[in-house]
Amino acid sequence: MKWITRERPKIDRLACPWLIKKFIDAQAEIIYVPEKQVREQSEKLGAIPFDIPNVEFSHYEDRCTFDYFLQKYDLKDPALQTMALVIRGADTDDHNISSQSAGLWAISAGLAFNIKDDYELLDKGMLIYDALYSWAKYLQKEKHTTSPTENLLLQVFHRYLAEEKENNKKVPDWASNLKEIIQDQIDTNLTLNLSEISEELNVHPAYLSRQFSKYFDNLTFGEYIRKLRIDKALHLLTHTGHTLSEIAYLTGFSDQSHFSRIFRKHTGQTPSNYKKELSKSKKYPKG
Repeated sequence: MKWITRERPKIDRLACPWLIKKFIDAQAEIIYVPEKQVREQSEKLGAIPFDIPNVEFSHYEDRCTFDYFLQKYDLKDPALQTMALVIRGADTDDHNISSQSAGLWAISAGLAFNIKDDYELLDKGMLIYDALYSWAKYLQKEKHTTSPTENLLLQVFHRYLAEEKENNKKVPDWASNLKEIIQDQIDTNLTLNLSEISEELNVHPAYLSRQFSKYFDNLTFGEYIRKLRIDKALHLLTHTGHTLSEIAYLTGFSDQSHFSRIFRKHTGQTPSNYKKELSKSKKYPKG
């Protein structure tokens, strides 16, 4: 197949040829011509036009041409879907869609500035999108840096446990307690912030913040996390003998006063009153 589009490609007009050659037709011929000649040359050469107005392979609403190719050819590879967000954000100047969009735009603009031949530009662009696909498929969880403090803590912790095991000594209480605290944080996951979640999802934090309430009980991210903390507090009040200070700590509040204020806002009563009412109901059950 032959495909034709306007000259001086940057985002869609490099990403779409990459997609065509990698997933649709490895022998496809890509043709770049001045914008005014695209329709005429399309008919003359029997080539399919793309990424120009009023043709099938084009932008639709907030989606770009790369999105349409995925839909048209039913390409469901999750890595391609991730790439689509990055490409859409870069191609439509909406860099809130994906944290990688601004970088892709900068690289593409610089590449086009340095290379004047469109076909050499396509050749180099194929390498960029090969790299972006590898990142999307295999490397999204990779971090360039890690927390030095966290690494130091884990190194000390594991070194101490190794020494204790080697010396055939009992693991001290503090080490066991530390392990329980770490496990509790992993299980509850209530200390996550918006930046950490957005990085995990590969979505820009500003975009995630705007969209969050649509899918989480019409609550903001902060309100939803506080609701989860109060739900956990209710469970602990009902099923454990922890003090209010301990429950405040276990549910991620800075102090008991802060915990009591938020608890009352959500339930209409203080934790201490809730605990008293709970004790009465257990002592004097209805019926």
